[in-house]
Parts: sequence; structure tokens; C-alpha cells
Amino acid sequence: MIQAYGLTSDSRKALPPAVDDVSFEAHAGRVTVLLGAPGAGKTTVLRLLLGLQQGRGLACFRGRPLHRVAHPSREVGVLLGDVPGHPARTVRGHLRMLCAAAGVSVRRADEVLEVVGLVGLRDERLGGLSRGMDRRLGLACALLADPHTLVLDEPADGLSGRESRWLHGMLRAHARQGGTVLTTTADPKEAARVADRVLALEGGRLVADQEAAEFARTRLRPRVAVRTPHALRLAAQLTREARAAQRSVEVVQEGGNRLSVYGSSCADVGETAFRHGILVHQLADETGDMGPGADGRVVVSRTVENRTVESGAAQNTVPGGEAVRNPVAVTAVDVTAEGAAGDTGEPPTRSASATEGAPSAGSPPAVASPEHSTPSGPTPSAPTLSDPAPSGSSPAGPTLSGPELSHPALSSPHPADRAVETDGPCPEPDAEPAAVPPSPRRTADRPADDLPALPPPLCVRSAPSPLRPLRYEVRRATGISTGFLTGAAVLLVSAVTAVVLGGMGHTAQARLLTAWPVQLPLPPAALGAGLLGALAFGDEFRHPALAADRGTVPRRLGVLTAKLLVAAVTAVTLAFLTVGCDAEVLYLVYGQELARVPADWMSLGVSWLGLVVGCAWAGVLAAGVFRSTTAGLAAVLAVPVVVVPAVQKALESASVRTAAGFSMRLRETLLVQWPFGGGRYVDAAARVLGQPVGGAMALSLAALLCAYLLTTLRGRVR
Repeated sequence: MIQAYGLTSDSRKALPPAVDDVSFEAHAGRVTVLLGAPGAGKTTVLRLLLGLQQGRGLACFRGRPLHRVAHPSREVGVLLGDVPGHPARTVRGHLRMLCAAAGVSVRRADEVLEVVGLVGLRDERLGGLSRGMDRRLGLACALLADPHTLVLDEPADGLSGRESRWLHGMLRAHARQGGTVLTTTADPKEAARVADRVLALEGGRLVADQEAAEFARTRLRPRVAVRTPHALRLAAQLTREARAAQRSVEVVQEGGNRLSVYGSSCADVGETAFRHGILVHQLADETGDMGPGADGRVVVSRTVENRTVESGAAQNTVPGGEAVRNPVAVTAVDVTAEGAAGDTGEPPTRSASATEGAPSAGSPPAVASPEHSTPSGPTPSAPTLSDPAPSGSSPAGPTLSGPELSHPALSSPHPADRAVETDGPCPEPDAEPAAVPPSPRRTADRPADDLPALPPPLCVRSAPSPLRPLRYEVRRATGISTGFLTGAAVLLVSAVTAVVLGGMGHTAQARLLTAWPVQLPLPPAALGAGLLGALAFGDEFRHPALAADRGTVPRRLGVLTAKLLVAAVTAVTLAFLTVGCDAEVLYLVYGQELARVPADWMSLGVSWLGLVVGCAWAGVLAAGVFRSTTAGLAAVLAVPVVVVPAVQKALESASVRTAAGFSMRLRETLLVQWPFGGGRYVDAAARVLGQPVGGAMALSLAALLCAYLLTTLRGRVR
């Protein structure tokens, strides 16, 4: 069950808030649809509900705010926009990576693939999926942790009719199993067809809260869809018979040979066509839109109170002596008059475009009949979507007006959710009951002392951290071919460089084995390790698979530790493979002389591994701080180009002491004999740190780590 109270977005500058005082409930076992035109505030409501946008109000999921849920992905499945995944990752690999993030078994990926019908496409790349397959994958991601609630933003947008029906069936099945479904749409017919309850938004405010059947009865208009090559002739005959029978009938030309007849039935239209010998290709009952003429269709004729209202200039005469207007020149008009009673004995309708309830705000305004209109008087208009809900609507759900809305702490949970263990009611820790404030338009004439307190602020929720960060990082790194291709390119460039340096001569053996020319700031292996480290965080910001919205990436220390560990293992592997490949190539080309191992191989090996691992870590930290792969690689290159000269200049000064004999002095201080010759390793590490490159790398890593910790703590404070 979802409970939202007084959701209001923060206004920017002098503009009104995109969402103003929206309150509703979405019960378990039902599909609730937020209906509104583009720009009405549907997505903003969902983002406020999920804590992805700053604002005010209260939002509870089964009695608890989302920030008090231990594992939000197991409570709420979210789909906002397209699936945010790397386009080169496979469908199955993407889901397996998210399984590690959600802390569920890897078998769950295959289960949801079977549920959404993507088993045959599990090895397909995300970048090659069609719109329908992308929607299926998004639903699979939302269902991965088996959540109780689904929150989807226009999931059927751009889908075909068949795909839309499948998606709606999946949502209905989740609701039948006791789950809560909240989705948005801009199509009123889709809302009436899919939802159990429809919440209408207009201008950022909730203007209607109705059951789906009541919404379809009061907000939509049933119609008869007709396809005939003699559309104008049939329209004229329908108009004549409706006028003779004193019935309110409206005929709208949809385009080409199609008509929509409002206020009639298939039987009446079919009998009229049969009596006058008019060929009919299609005759079907449909659920109409929010009102004729709202989407630019032309109104051929309307019959009200024994009169036929026509518009346009040119007339065409059709068989039967009935004259109708040229549909090309017709524009939508309306009549406000008291019509006569129809065949069913119901009271007369108020206008030709208003049957029961109010049509959409997109309906054309009503124009007074000539005998009742005055030049100076205002033009009466038909009811719009912003009118209050009719009295026949269901009383379920919260009261929409602010002063009468009670605090969520005073409301009882839904019966389906009473067995759920909760941490208490939804209000803030002060637990002070406060009514949701009315909008300024409703309180402009009230004293300031009578205004209720503002609802509590909604803070932006940080992105969920992977529950199994190491497993997640391993699957993220191995799920695409970028790392393997980068490693292969590094080995190839290193081998070619080593052969060229061996032929030129005058290159030290250590630099020859690592393919490190004096002219280059870093060897290819160090650059490759830095690039792979930068990709570890750069891909997270470019393709944020863990965040419900695009932009926030988990920056907790567990994620950083996993990325540093995987980057270190990758760098060490790349360093060993580079030296081995270079030695083998030098042996094959030049013989044993250039492939021999240096005498001080241990200290050189420690320095080599420290350089490669340090470059990889610098790439990880810099990409995490600057949120870009390019910035991470630039930071790696800045170490030998900028930091090393600065360290060398500092070491050349007279005030700097050398680190020679550090292991002996340390052993004398601690009075401990290093076991297994550990003093040599300590001495080697001290010599590495004493070198310009080693000192510069250590300094860079320390600075980047401090910057990362500062940005992480600053994000938590906010």
C-alpha cells in the first residue's frame, strides 16, 4: 500500500511548483493509474514519492517511509524511463549483475527472464533491443528482488497494441497476487482499461480520484466506430433520424471513411445503414476519448433539441435530399441548450458534448445558441477535467482538500497490509501531527494564524549500495568485452614497443622488459591499468544501473573497496602478463641476451607492481571524484607529467633526507627480528617510496582518497 500526503515539489525562482499538494492512496491488490497530459507532473510525483527529488510531504510504503526500509529494492520495483544499462552488456549479464546488487540468488535472473518472455533474447545486447523488449527488460529489473510494490512511469509509451496488452496483463497479475501497482499514462482510454482506480492530475494538482468504472462513465464517452465509403451520406441519414426522434446524436469524422457516432448504438447505426442501402465495412462499440473535437477531429453534425447544428461554409448534397457541410471546412462547435428527453426516458442532456460528468479539459468550449447569446456576455463553457469529481465517485481514498486531510499517523493501514511488520508510522521523529497545507490559492483570504504547518521536507534518497559489492563489481567488469580488449591492446603494444627498443639498443634491461621508453611518461601496462580503473567508476556514472534515476551512483566505502580490490587484481595480472609477453617476444627475436632476468629483480618487481597498481587505483579514485572516465585517465597521466617533477624538485633540496637504512633503524626501534627475511621487503618498499615516481604516486593516491572521502561525507550530510 502506498500513502502519499501533501507531495509538493520545490519551486524554482518565481515559478509555481510542478506538483502542489498531491495526496492519494494506492491499495494493495489494485492497479492505480496517475493520468495526466505531458507536463501535468506525473513523473515529478513519482520522483517525490521515491525520494529522488527535493520537496515536501510524506510518502509511506506499507506504513514506512522508504528511507526506513532496510532494502528498498525488495520493497519497491521502479522503472523510470529506459533501462539504464551498458549497451554492450547482455540481457542475462545485466540481470545477474543486478542480482548481486539486490542480494538475491543468481538463479532469479533466469526466473524473471522466463516470466517476461526474454529467455530467447538472454544473450542479446542491451543496445540492440527494440522498444518492446526494452520495456520487458525494465519490468524484469523491477521484479528482480520480488518487490511488493511496482512504480512505473508510462511503461506502455511507444509500445504496440499487442505489447501494451501483455504489459497490462503482467501488472494485473502482480496486483492479483496481492501487490501494489502504481503507474502513469497520458491516455485516458488506457487508464480506464487498465486501472482499478484513476487519479487525474492537471497542472500539478490532483483534480479527480475515481474508480475506473466511474471514470469511464463520467469522463469518457462511449461511441460507435463506423467505417464506410459513404461516410457523408451515412452521417446525413443519422442526423435526420436523430432529429426526427428528438435524440442527442453527434457524428464526428475521424478521417477518411471513418465516423464516430456519439449518443447512438451499433443496432441503430446498422439499421439506418441497412434501410438506406449504405455499405458498412466496420461497426463496433468503443470507449471514446475525453470529448469530441478535443484532438482536432472535425464534427460533421450534432443534433440537439430537434435542431441540426452544422459548421463550415461549403455544402454538399447527398442522396436523400439531406445537405451536410464539407468536412474539410468544418470546425468543432458546441451548443448549450436544454435538449428533449431521449428514448430511454432520461432527462434531457445539457449539451451535445456533455452526457454524464465532465469531459476533458481539451474539449472545445461551448458556444451559446444564437437566440440565447448576447454580444457582451461571457461564453459559457463546458465542464473540464478540473471540475470536482461527481458525487457518484467512490469515497475510498484520502480527502483531497488540505485542511481536512488527517496525518498519516492517525490513519489505519489497509487490511491487506496489517500483517506486515513495520517500524512505526510514517511521520518524522518529532511525531507532531500536522495537516497537509492547502495551496496558496485556497488560503489567500485566510489569516496567517489559521494556516496549518508545512509538511515535512522530502530529502533526496541516496542510491542503493550493492548488498554484495565484490560480486557485483566482478560481474560488472567481466560482463562486457572492454576490459579484455584493453588488456589485449596493452599486450600487443608492449610487445611491439619492446621489439623496437631492443633493436635500437641503449635501453636498460628493466625498461626493456616493461616496454617503457624514456620518452614516454608511463609504460603501456600502467596506462591500460589506469584506463581500466577509470572505467570502473566512469561506467557507473555513464550507465547508472543501480540508481532509479540517472545520475546518482553509490559512493559508499564498500563499493570503493570492491572496485579497488578488483582493479588491483586486474593490474597485477596485466603487469605479469606484460613482462612475460615482452620477455618471450625478445627471446624469439633477439635470443637469450635481451630476455635475461635482472639481478635486482625483486626490488624492480615490487616497483613495477606498485606503479601499475597505483595507476589503477588513481584511475578509480579520480573517476569517482570527478565522475568521468576521461578525468580518471587524465589524473593518471598527471602523476608523471605534473606530480613527479614537483617531487623531484622537492627531493633535490638540502632539507630532504634520504630513506636509506630505513629497515635497519625500524628493526632497532621495534627490537624485533624480521622473520623470513622480511627486512628486505621493507627496505625495497622504502626504496620504492623514495623514488620520484613512487613518492608522486603515493602522494596522488592520498590526495584522491581524501577528496573521495570528503565528497562522500558531504553527500551524506546533505
